Amino acid sequence: MKRRDFLKNSAALMAASILPINLVEVEASEEQSFTFAFISDAHLQQIKGAKFVQSWDKGLKMAVAQCNLLDPKPDFVIFGGDLAQLGKKAELDHGAEILSALRAPVKMMLGEHDFYLDLGEAWMKMFGDPYYSFDHKGVHFVVLNSILVDEGWINKWKDPMDRMRTMAGLDDPNGSPFMVGKKQREWLRKDLAKYSDETPIVVFSHSPLQKIYKGWNFWTDDAEEVQKILSRFKKVNVIYGHVHQIQYNKIGNIAFNSVMSTAWPWPYPDTYLKAKNEVYLPKMTVKMNRADPFFERDATGWQFVNVASGRVDMHYILPNNTNRVVKYDLTKNRPVDTKYQDCQIPPQIHY
Repeated sequence: MKRRDFLKNSAALMAASILPINLVEVEASEEQSFTFAFISDAHLQQIKGAKFVQSWDKGLKMAVAQCNLLDPKPDFVIFGGDLAQLGKKAELDHGAEILSALRAPVKMMLGEHDFYLDLGEAWMKMFGDPYYSFDHKGVHFVVLNSILVDEGWINKWKDPMDRMRTMAGLDDPNGSPFMVGKKQREWLRKDLAKYSDETPIVVFSHSPLQKIYKGWNFWTDDAEEVQKILSRFKKVNVIYGHVHQIQYNKIGNIAFNSVMSTAWPWPYPDTYLKAKNEVYLPKMTVKMNRADPFFERDATGWQFVNVASGRVDMHYILPNNTNRVVKYDLTKNRPVDTKYQDCQIPPQIHY
């Protein structure tokens, strides 16, 4: 199916929603074309027994419902981490129950909100290994656990919930920067050694595999070492969650694209900390119009992602911004604002 037809057929199904479902089309060849969906950062929170925050709960349920209506049906679904808010088994169970309604195979990724209560014990019992790889129709996919920290920080907390709440805070000075870690980097090096430089590589990580703003943990301490392992490949795409906002960057042959959340948006570090010279936000980040960044649906949205020729071309459909789509412009080598008609996306999908 050609991209234009895919967009037309899929767009009508998205008309009722502003949820961040990433629709990824891979056009390696006529025989190898396929799609996959990406849902991220649900942050389901248990409040008094079985009562959950309904807006976040409904956000994930709606994303699942939209995914099940996609035509063509995605080959698989990636969940990008932070299924839970405080890592409780009840939160994870509830999230797993919602995701079980998906009509395509689901591949899970670990987020810090899923991990720092019991160090991932409940999550791993439910979903398996926190890092792994797989091949699909000519593309090599890698799922990394990028939310690790050193054992000294982990062991200094007497109360696991204190540790979890500290890590869950956006700007808590007692938190710790993330890393992939030496053991996992060695695993990644061995995993990729089997593939030629021409192989399209797509890496999923919860945190950005780059350094953006350390104070908010939009940061991975060993990002440069991971990038070095990936640098020999001609086409590498890193897609990550965690930041709840649109970001784009390119370092060498590695393109970085963030995705939005089904829960809430975070403000941009350089907006929030405008007077401070300590932000390393990628220069190519596309700004969103956020009158109220803590309104639960302001700046949430969904994306079409085209991985034609092995390079991610993400179309962000932004709600509450009249006739606006953000997409990657190959001629300018950066994302740009555009109009619905320029993307062949029918205007009736605007919410």
